[in-house]
Amino acid sequence: MIRSFRHKGLEEFFRQGSKAGIQPAHAKRLRVQLAMLNAVKGPEGMGLPGWKLHPLTGGLKDHWAVWVNGNWRMTFTFDNGDAILIDYQDYH
Repeated sequence: MIRSFRHKGLEEFFRQGSKAGIQPAHAKRLRVQLAMLNAVKGPEGMGLPGWKLHPLTGGLKDHWAVWVNGNWRMTFTFDNGDAILIDYQDYH
């Protein structure tokens, strides 16, 4: 279950459907990824083909990322089976 967000626009999209804080072209993929993230109990559940699930290092050690589009990624970590600190960023 999703417990917390870092990215307020992504949180509004998840809770209210508002695309104001995200790239509108990413809405379809983000909707599916957030629904899956809300259902899984750990990062392994996000390893669908084409999502390019990978662990992060450095300051985001213990976080994971999935590919959204181009340079955009959704990052997250888990705490007791809940997804936390979910972010949406262009990090390359």
